[in-house]
Amino acid sequence: MPRVPGMSVHYTLNLRVFWPLVTGLCTALVCLYHVLRGSRDARAEPHDGADGGFPLLKVVVLLVLGYILLRCRHAVWQRFLPGSPRLGGRSALPPRHFREPSLDILLESYYEHDVRLSPHVLGHSKAHVSRIVGELVRAGRARGSPGPIPGGALALAFRGDFIQVGSAYEQHKIRRPDGFDVLVPLRLPPLLALEPQSLGAEPGLAPAFHGCFVCALRAPPGASSALWPRDCKPFADGFCVDVRGRRHLSAAQVLRWFQSHLQRSLAAVRYSLEGRCRVSLTPGCPEQPPTLHILPCRTDYGCCRLSMAVRLIPAVHLGDGVFLVAPPPPPSPVGPLAELPGGLRADALWGVNTARQEQKLLGWLQERAPAGACYLKCLQLLKALRDLGAHGLDTTAATQWGRILSSYVLKTALLAVLLREGGPGEGWDEAHLGERLSELVRFLRDCLLRRHTLFHCVLGRGGAAAEVGPLPKVLREAAPVDLLAAFDRRARELAAARLLSTWRRLPQLLRAYGGPRYLARCPLPRAQRTQGFPEDEP
Repeated sequence: MPRVPGMSVHYTLNLRVFWPLVTGLCTALVCLYHVLRGSRDARAEPHDGADGGFPLLKVVVLLVLGYILLRCRHAVWQRFLPGSPRLGGRSALPPRHFREPSLDILLESYYEHDVRLSPHVLGHSKAHVSRIVGELVRAGRARGSPGPIPGGALALAFRGDFIQVGSAYEQHKIRRPDGFDVLVPLRLPPLLALEPQSLGAEPGLAPAFHGCFVCALRAPPGASSALWPRDCKPFADGFCVDVRGRRHLSAAQVLRWFQSHLQRSLAAVRYSLEGRCRVSLTPGCPEQPPTLHILPCRTDYGCCRLSMAVRLIPAVHLGDGVFLVAPPPPPSPVGPLAELPGGLRADALWGVNTARQEQKLLGWLQERAPAGACYLKCLQLLKALRDLGAHGLDTTAATQWGRILSSYVLKTALLAVLLREGGPGEGWDEAHLGERLSELVRFLRDCLLRRHTLFHCVLGRGGAAAEVGPLPKVLREAAPVDLLAAFDRRARELAAARLLSTWRRLPQLLRAYGGPRYLARCPLPRAQRTQGFPEDEP
């Protein structure tokens, strides 16, 4: 797979894997030595049962103790650091011998130890996902359609391939490769054609739905207009709903068929997968697609035996790498869908996926970026900053915080800043990491406070169509979509204040949540019970 733009890959030693491997290797060598020596001594002195060598049990115990000391080295060092809370805040050495590290050093250390994802582990995880999902999709294509239509020319079916999308395939995923998104394209009957329509300019529609689409059925070119309604009636009865007097493809009906077909396909390949992994399928809901859970049984390295969740998203191809997906993203932060105007139906709404265009846009930026540009690292640190800001929130507040500052919103904010500057220039090198991250935080704050509008980077005439290549007409003519319009003023103001507070108190938060290796000499937050935030701030 080609390297995704903008990612400077550094291969560093993974200490969580290295020390257990060293300990196990030394133990195996000692055991082998004693076995070989015991065999030799038994042949040389068959009547002498005494062993003058060092007892094997003592050697193993010493190795285990050494491993425990190495694992605890940071905690031991933290205990004797100046200003450590365990010593009552008093330093054993004069404080003038030590200087606080700069923000760039803190960010780099935090990135290397807690944020950056190991390319080795990510590569193994993506390989597992590709093999398992590939077999599942091929089995689904071979089985045909088990839905309300038994088969024939009007059967819905898998196209036979899959599209890998999301942060794991754009090289800005953080921490663990345990979540993946995969589009599963569907093959529509050849007697049908689609007529998608954007709802961005729909009068009376809430802003939360402006990014949704509806998809009407129409006769393909050359079909008989008199016989076509009768020919497509079996498909329309199973997968369509009436909207404004026309038959529209229903995302809810397609998702229901998709889940049933996945279950049958998984049953067909489960036996062949038993020796490699354990798989299970969690059914989706009106707001979530089904999720395939994979736990590898045999891997090349023990560090890659991770449980992975793969969201399988049914997709309808519109052309030029653009897909309609079911279900659409959650359109409202308050829960279920509201009343829709003009005869629209919630089960007829589709979302749009432009991951291919966004990857092309990242490639276009990479061509203009200097060597060592850190814009993807800034995006990864921005995600980590969002996760730090969620500490101390209750479940409802944390969910809304995550929706407002979703990974897609953060990526769009980065792309907006880069496109505004004409691409990453010299100021986006590693030496200015803290400045660029601060610029992104300020831009996000201004978007939340409505000083700027954060538009979808592809939809509408103001999108980046010139940089991503051709787009379907329905996307070029769609109205621009504000990604934050679904949230009310109060929620956006609270999110902006908390984001700015998180950034200003980043050293204390790293001290509280990032482990002792990053900021051992910085004071703790003012109140541990407020999880690093003062009581008078949101």
